[in-house]
Order: sequence, then structure tokens, then C-alpha cells
Amino acid sequence: MVSTPTPVCDFGWKAVDFDLPGVDGKRYNLDAVRGQNGLLVMFICNHCPYVKAVIDRIVRDTKELKQYGIGSIAIMSNDPTDYPEDSWDNMVKIAREKQFPFPYVLDETQAVARAYGAVCTPDFFGFNAQLELQYRGRLDESRKETAPEGVRRDLFEAMKQIAQTGQGPREQIPSIGCSIKWKAE
Repeated sequence: MVSTPTPVCDFGWKAVDFDLPGVDGKRYNLDAVRGQNGLLVMFICNHCPYVKAVIDRIVRDTKELKQYGIGSIAIMSNDPTDYPEDSWDNMVKIAREKQFPFPYVLDETQAVARAYGAVCTPDFFGFNAQLELQYRGRLDESRKETAPEGVRRDLFEAMKQIAQTGQGPREQIPSIGCSIKWKAE
């Protein structure tokens, strides 16, 4: 497992559309998931300890962000060949167990992860109402262990600011996580 930090935010970069199958049997694209004030695109998986450390906080924050007009989607782009915990069946199971308030979709070809430049799980992309990138940072100071209660909610605060002003914070701390598990070429 390689710990990989995300690049800095490329402010204004436009979200790339997709059409991916969700664990609920529906298909999702940008129009289906965007909120009136923005969109949070998350690259996550089931096996990564960094994701496991924050998944309950991701659920909490995305529920709260709905109140600010922010839509959310989680994309699983890992090749499950060497990571069976990332299989479709386990995606369905985790989404159900954790009661995901957002679509959890499979990027089987990994084309969406490549289009977004996703590098790790979790990797967060926060877009404003015009689907311009305004945040590419961490959820909070959690790493492989969940940070103590009461720490700054970097992602939540950034997305709330984006919902209210259309602009993300200029100072952002990169997310860190396990590298995307790319398919052998």
C-alpha cells in the first residue's frame, strides 16, 4: 500500500461527465448528481484504511451538505483483481451497511479516474454550481486512524463556502490515501 497525496487544486477546471452504474441498479451522470450549489465527487473504495477511517464522517458530511445544495457521488475505480474487498458485491454491501446518502458507482474501465486525475482513495473534488473545481483537499486531519472528534472539518467547511460564494478556500491541505489500483496494461 503506497500513501499518495493529492495534487493542489486546479481552480476552475471543469468537471468531466460520466455515465456509471450505481450499486442501486441506476446509472448516474453529472446532471443526475449535481446540486443547485455544487457537487462533491469522491473517489473511494472498500479496502483502503484511509477510507475506512473517515467513511462515517463522509456519510455525515454529505448528508449535511445536501442542506446547502451540494450533491455528492462516490466512485470506485480500483481494479478488484488483487483487492477482492473492492468487488461489486462488497460495494453493494458497504453502501447498504453504511447507508450511503449518495450514489456509489463503479468505474470499471478506470476512464473516469483517469479523466479526473484521481490518484488515491479518498480523493475529493469539490465543484461549484458551474461545475468548476474549487476544492481538492482532505476531509479532515484523519489518516489511517480517525482523527479525534472536534477537529476542523476541512472538506465540509470548504464545500459550505463553495455553496455560499461559488469559491473554494485558497489554502487547502491535500488528501492522502492509498494509490488507485490501476489495471495491468
